[in-house]
Amino acid sequence: MLSEKIVSVINDSSNNIYVSHASFWEMTIKKSLGKLDLITSISDFYRLVLENSFMTLNFDIAAYMVLENLPLYHQDPFDRMIISQAISESLTIITQDQKFDLYKTLVPITFN
Repeated sequence: MLSEKIVSVINDSSNNIYVSHASFWEMTIKKSLGKLDLITSISDFYRLVLENSFMTLNFDIAAYMVLENLPLYHQDPFDRMIISQAISESLTIITQDQKFDLYKTLVPITFN
């Protein structure tokens, strides 16, 4: 469940909400390995993202340049890419993963 604070941020039309391609990548891999049980397909999830006026965040060279020098506090490659994207795009991350807190001096983090 999302906290009321996070729901408010998401519902605020003045905010742009992004879903990283790293999230789609991770969900696809984990679903194919049987490590993630989704009630919807990845394509349906993508459709829901767009229907709810979220935007997707592609990988670009700026994110890779940040990733190249990102401290190795967090070992998960998907999460490291999300952190790099947020830094390169000056975005705030919404997460439940407390390991992201290790990067709080580099990128704004909001915990659900």
